[in-house]
Amino acid sequence: MTDWQRADWVETMLDDTETWAVVGLSGDPSRTAYEVARALQSRGKRIVPIHPSAPTVLGEQGYASLADVSFPIDVVDVFRRSEAAGEYADQAVAVGAGGVWFQLGVVDEAAFERTTAAGVPMVMDTCPLIEWRRRR
Repeated sequence: MTDWQRADWVETMLDDTETWAVVGLSGDPSRTAYEVARALQSRGKRIVPIHPSAPTVLGEQGYASLADVSFPIDVVDVFRRSEAAGEYADQAVAVGAGGVWFQLGVVDEAAFERTTAAGVPMVMDTCPLIEWRRRR
């Protein structure tokens, strides 16, 4: 387990948060982001779709960017390639999000250093679904 999968940060994000902004979430049910967002909802989380076209997904209004969201975000869950993900970690810090989660396969060590140096917990290279299954 690497430093970017700290158990206490994973548990806090899974257990003690309510509002998850899901970057890259579209209305396509075949996409992993959709499956994860639906699972987050099933566990009582409010999802906030973040996508350039700002679609309504799973009954929740979408926003073109994190800066467009007018209410607090607990976790920013990023479904972007590693080379594009870091900017969303920076945006999460800028909007005062409580945590950042990069999905399985998404790693940006420089973004991790910047985000955690700003005092924001960050998890990378795993999925909430995987982490919930590990607890069984």
